[in-house]
Amino acid sequence: MTPRRREALPARLFREPDHPADIFTAQVDGASRGNPGPASYAVIIRRPDGSVVYQLGKYLGRATNNVAEYFALITALDYCASSNIHRLRVRSDSELLVRQMQGRYKVKSASLKPLHERALRQAKSLAYFAIEHVPREMNSDADALANSALDRTGDVSASGVRVLSAASGGAKSGGSQTIRAKYKDGVLHPSEPLDVPDGAEVEIVVRPKAKD
Repeated sequence: MTPRRREALPARLFREPDHPADIFTAQVDGASRGNPGPASYAVIIRRPDGSVVYQLGKYLGRATNNVAEYFALITALDYCASSNIHRLRVRSDSELLVRQMQGRYKVKSASLKPLHERALRQAKSLAYFAIEHVPREMNSDADALANSALDRTGDVSASGVRVLSAASGGAKSGGSQTIRAKYKDGVLHPSEPLDVPDGAEVEIVVRPKAKD
């Protein structure tokens, strides 16, 4: 008897990894008091065993909640790029962010389009990427971290490492920003998105990070 041929499975944008245990998980969240208004975002990244490898709550300045959500996602992706993390699952309580990244919602906002394009480009560079919508109560850690940063109108890493934020108004208004970056293969990889217009010239002062 001739064996039945197995039907080909539809191609996926992001292929399932051979070893699911190798997947890191990121909780991301954005907060804004007013729309737009004072805004912040938070990222918590966990190793496959559930332990926290990175977490950040950062004051963003004046922005919409959706912009803050994208900054959180981009920060998570930037961290993965600079830390050799190739498999990432993102959890967010923002239906708009998740559905746009999944291609189910169109990106109509002019302020979100460049952020969406950047996030999509970074996500495609990973060996595996997935993003899923979760109820707010399942994202409470990231929500608390974002609101804590907003309360202080500064930023703080919940692991106890201080991360300096951009001056009020960001670089667009002439203020300065202090960020952390990892130098690898002749390239500086910022640990967070830069609030700098495309094509702008910046001055970089390199100062090695003090050992903890």
